[in-house]
Amino acid sequence: MMDNTAMNDAGPPAHARDWKQGIARGLARRCPACGEGRLFARYLKVAPVCASCGQALHHHRADVLPPYLTIVVVAKFVGLGIYVSEMYYEPSLAFHLATWPALTLVLCLTLLPPLKGAVVGLQYALGMHGFGAGGDNDAEKPRETSEGPRT
Repeated sequence: MMDNTAMNDAGPPAHARDWKQGIARGLARRCPACGEGRLFARYLKVAPVCASCGQALHHHRADVLPPYLTIVVVAKFVGLGIYVSEMYYEPSLAFHLATWPALTLVLCLTLLPPLKGAVVGLQYALGMHGFGAGGDNDAEKPRETSEGPRT
């Protein structure tokens, strides 16, 4: 039988950070490390480095998950709205054509940056993709690829 006492004495990992705080700071579009600096340089472009604390942010890999999360959230609200409006009010087709596509567009454009920030904050808190030990304040330039700088 194997002795598990050595495994239990290891303690928390070196990159142990509060994931709830990381997500909250990301939702607020603030640096996941300090909560002060802006997370985004532009609408969806993550700043390479936090201007407040110097935390390198170019490590993130939040390119695919945020749109999926946005689609799921928006589809729930819009689908519920369509269902409720049809069940209780029976609006005209013109109402549907004017309301739901516009609401979908506004919700998607509004929710995408905070959800991307939350994913970056979660990646920071879990030490993923270069945010772990040894990569905390690595202010190196973002890698260049054949397609140009990574976004």
